[in-house]
Amino acid sequence: MLETSVLPRKFSEGPHGLGDPDDRSLRKVETEVVIPKFIREKARMEKCVSEVEHFSKCCKESSVFMVFKCRDENAALKACLSSWYNNEEFKQLCTEEYLKERSEYRRTGIKKPIKRA
Repeated sequence: MLETSVLPRKFSEGPHGLGDPDDRSLRKVETEVVIPKFIREKARMEKCVSEVEHFSKCCKESSVFMVFKCRDENAALKACLSSWYNNEEFKQLCTEEYLKERSEYRRTGIKKPIKRA
């Protein structure tokens, strides 16, 4: 008996029914939500490490008054994250990395663990 799906064939094909591993097309949700989130996380974890560290340290030391005391650290963090978020080369690198991870997931059915700080 044939299994039917409400999804288009390219989203339900592949070895585990998760989509074609070689498909490089992106859905609207991936381009507008998933990849921008991936870019922000990668910039925060890899590119703006010192700014994140300074801001976190300031917040811990200032507790309730962090809104007022950590303005400079917050501005530096925002500037760093914005510069990477608007960097086209970095966006392309992150998109390629996302497509590679998605392809691997579709090929194996095993999700990559989420890195948390």
